[in-house]
Amino acid sequence: MISNNRECLSIGRIAPDFTAITTRGVITLSQYAGKWVLLFLHPGDFTPVCTTEFIAFAQLYPEFEKRNVQLLGISIDSNPAHLAWLYNIQQFTGIEIPFPLIADRDAEISRLYGMVNPDRIYEESVRDVFFIDPNRKIRSILTYPATNGRNMYELLRLIDALQTTDRYMVSTPANWVPGQPVIVPPPYTYEGLLERASTPPSPDMLCLQWYMCFENYNDLIPVTPNAAAAGETTTQ
Repeated sequence: MISNNRECLSIGRIAPDFTAITTRGVITLSQYAGKWVLLFLHPGDFTPVCTTEFIAFAQLYPEFEKRNVQLLGISIDSNPAHLAWLYNIQQFTGIEIPFPLIADRDAEISRLYGMVNPDRIYEESVRDVFFIDPNRKIRSILTYPATNGRNMYELLRLIDALQTTDRYMVSTPANWVPGQPVIVPPPYTYEGLLERASTPPSPDMLCLQWYMCFENYNDLIPVTPNAAAAGETTTQ
């Protein structure tokens, strides 16, 4: 019996592995090592909000593929119900759902990830999205109410931001989209503060304060794995 350990599944934790029956055969989470995974739950098959979401995910599937993202849907409906629903979507829209939909009939995976709403009279999974990186680390968790669908472009934007952070060891400001300036890591020591404050910024940097410096996106240089492990950045 797997207990509900959502309290342990915070950002930075390793996403628990699982084996599951899906609309595209049996899968394990670990088989997607080296890829980003978007594990997203929906409250139920044959529901209007979820149907719009699956159509939107399918329409933008090539954009997720470009970013090396594997989509995995999940709900506590049965696999036959999943198949009937996806076939129904294909019949009235012509759109085929190109990613697996997990059948979590006993809610084992949903409970493992803390995705069962405890306030409902009947069991229902909540509308969560887990962003899992190629090392199976949870990088973000977004929760939406059952009444409101997710914004797929925001999911793509956050994937872009996370991948930019990993590749260049920078941060992204509010409302950032690819191509806009990024935030250079601030100094973490007083000596570093003094050096930053007294050293003129490079031509490709704009510093509003010693702790708030921006660099042009097109000037970024990927950080090598060794430099990343040492905590080094491309801009000081």
